[in-house]
Amino acid sequence: MIALRRILTVVGVIAVAIGLLWMAQGAGLFPYPSSSFMINQTPWILWGGLLAVFGLALTWGSGRLIR
Repeated sequence: MIALRRILTVVGVIAVAIGLLWMAQGAGLFPYPSSSFMINQTPWILWGGLLAVFGLALTWGSGRLIR
């Protein structure tokens, strides 16, 4: 059970990081690589926010559900 908790926590943290990256690229705050189709595209702000919230819920839930 401890291994599953760690895996879920790592996946949740990665999801939060990717979500924040998508939000930054969608807002034009992180224009790298310059040829990315995500730069200044507002739908990626929403998708990134949803992924970040999912990652937070997964990280929080991994500690609460598996005890």
